[in-house]
Amino acid sequence: MFQSRIFTGWFVGMFGLWLILFTAFNDLGFLAGHWYYPAIMVLGAFVAGLTPEGGGAVAFPVLNIFLSVDRTMARDFSLMIQSIGMTSASIFILSHKDNVIRDYKPLLAFIPVCFVGFVAGMLLLQSLPVYIIQALFLSLITTFAIAYVWSDHRGDRPRLETAGWRDHALLGLVLIVGGLCASLFGTGADIVIYTLLVTRFRIKEKVATHMSIILMAAISILGYAYRHFHDAGLTEYQVRTWLCAYPVVLFMAPFGAYILAKINVEWMLRGVVLLNIGQLAYFNLNNPSLAKVIWSAIFCAILMTIFSLSLSRLTRRRSEKAAVEKTAAQEA
Repeated sequence: MFQSRIFTGWFVGMFGLWLILFTAFNDLGFLAGHWYYPAIMVLGAFVAGLTPEGGGAVAFPVLNIFLSVDRTMARDFSLMIQSIGMTSASIFILSHKDNVIRDYKPLLAFIPVCFVGFVAGMLLLQSLPVYIIQALFLSLITTFAIAYVWSDHRGDRPRLETAGWRDHALLGLVLIVGGLCASLFGTGADIVIYTLLVTRFRIKEKVATHMSIILMAAISILGYAYRHFHDAGLTEYQVRTWLCAYPVVLFMAPFGAYILAKINVEWMLRGVVLLNIGQLAYFNLNNPSLAKVIWSAIFCAILMTIFSLSLSRLTRRRSEKAAVEKTAAQEA
């Protein structure tokens, strides 16, 4: 994991920065009283490096739904912590000797478009009822994880290849939607862009995962900066909780990316599915209401249909391609 000098330099430098910031703005008593923040991110950051789901996919529901932390604070924490963890994973990915930097060049266009969606979401969507946002987020990560694991969706292209204005328009639309999701939950842009990359554009799973991680890292940094410099919305308490989890995600997110490069991750992804299903069930069973159940059912039905159709499309294409290759081989 520390074979790259670039990543090693980043890790040592950022850990040193954490020591300085923690000494200046935090203390061990606060850390002991808020131990659950770093504990949550042990799993959250590992998931962020290993799958197309950001660490916010764990942090947001645990904080907002299980621990009743304000939705805005849970979203901001997700952005803040991903700005370290997913950036750390991104540097590990980009500095790894087996990865080709030019394969990630499209991200230079993806990031500003997605950030436009984030800003639009910050301006237009923040007044939505909290339980609807919670239902949408949990339905999003649960249906995606289910469709992701139980479909034969593996792509075969090493890099993005577009053909005409329709592909560019679709990419732009999905990136805007991803930015809107990030403005509500602090994550989500990675999930929607991954789905598009492995279906419409048939990119290899690991490359698409890497691109989704790097995109979400950039949006997390920009979103964090937007909340601080434009909204002046971050509090001293948020900064201190961020510092509690900072060193955990600095290591665990790139560790997840390292594991992704070494093993078949299907068993881990099934664990993510169970985790997401449990979160959705808890949301509906804790202080139950008909509105929660209805919105969860609607979102799950719509999103499962979208994800299943999108991922099955790649399966059909791969089957057709295999049939053509088999026929050609027999004729030869």
